[in-house]
Amino acid sequence: MNAPALTVETSPIADIRQLILLLDQRAPLLWMRRNQGLAGIGTALRLEFSGPTRMQDAAAAWRDVVAAATVTDPLARTGTGLLAFGTFAFDDSSSQTSVLIVPEVIVGREDGQCWVTRIWPTGQAAPEIPLALQPLGDEYRISLLPGALTPAGYREAVSAAVTHIGDRDLSKVVLARDLVGHLPAESDLRRLLTELALGYPDCWTYAVDGLVGSSPETLIRADHNEVNARVLAGTISRGADAAADLEAALTLATSSKDGDEHEFAVQSVLAALRPHTSVLTTSEIPFTVKLPNLWHLATDVEGTLSDGSTSLDLIAAMHPTAAVAGTPTQDALALIRELEPFDRGRYAGPVGWVGADGDGEWAIALRCAQVTPAGDVTAYAGCGIVLDSDPDRELAETKMKFRPVVEAFG
Repeated sequence: MNAPALTVETSPIADIRQLILLLDQRAPLLWMRRNQGLAGIGTALRLEFSGPTRMQDAAAAWRDVVAAATVTDPLARTGTGLLAFGTFAFDDSSSQTSVLIVPEVIVGREDGQCWVTRIWPTGQAAPEIPLALQPLGDEYRISLLPGALTPAGYREAVSAAVTHIGDRDLSKVVLARDLVGHLPAESDLRRLLTELALGYPDCWTYAVDGLVGSSPETLIRADHNEVNARVLAGTISRGADAAADLEAALTLATSSKDGDEHEFAVQSVLAALRPHTSVLTTSEIPFTVKLPNLWHLATDVEGTLSDGSTSLDLIAAMHPTAAVAGTPTQDALALIRELEPFDRGRYAGPVGWVGADGDGEWAIALRCAQVTPAGDVTAYAGCGIVLDSDPDRELAETKMKFRPVVEAFG
């Protein structure tokens, strides 16, 4: 492609604590955790991709955009200079496009430092810097109802998957179901983001091209040749009191079913990263991570890049992990297409950002909903199905995983 020439200027600014209030009400661009991260305003460049090579194509296109850009970045730190927000479809055959969006204005906040980056076509006038905080729009509450896969249909799909696993067609498959709703006209999506960021501060709260959510799972973080990931697989609901909560965590940590599901996910990440790293280590045993409504089994992975891969190259190598597809991957994907009566869109695909140097942060798009320009909402939640999965328990787990988005909308 002939990449457009962009001019990029970053400069420090006084601290802005309310990144969400800077955003466009209908088309927010956000990547934030613990009130630190990146807020994007406007669109300087939008690149769309689809099909089996969508992530590789994005990596190549991004290299061209970077090569053609003129960047002034005196801060030269993670998140400054030229960068793009991105979200990618889960399935090769999805009708949902995958996008990289370069905003006109990016406001970043980390460790007490705040900065603004302006991006515009070379030779044109630089955009204004809109740093006025805009109050949230009117409140709204909507109910999300079963979509293409009803609760009864989900139980049947889980039973069918267990039969396939019992027949040794595969070891694990992740099955999702959907909820749908409709937003009133002119609804302020920043309300949803505020609810998620306040309720789940340790998750990545994100908004890219109508995909909004709060993900607990870091797919990959690449920073100056160092990479790290957090693998989550295995779930149990929080206890009603301190004693029950501790017992729930212990039950999860010692569950052979959840341990097996988790190990499949860890091994798939290690297999994807090994060709790109010289050193790769994991936490010795899985540990439990506490969210407001769930416990998850987690393993941290750290490594050193050896082949110059960018974060876009890495997500292309890693997606889909066993945590969102299954094992073996191709068999699991085939069964997902057979048993799920909908296109996942960008659910369970990579969402995050990439900088000019290829570094970036990407999460798996979980605890999310896709909002169309017309206000149609589709939310997704899924569970890892293994041989001893119980349909009723898996359905209950999806209800727990839906809770962040359902409560934020309702």
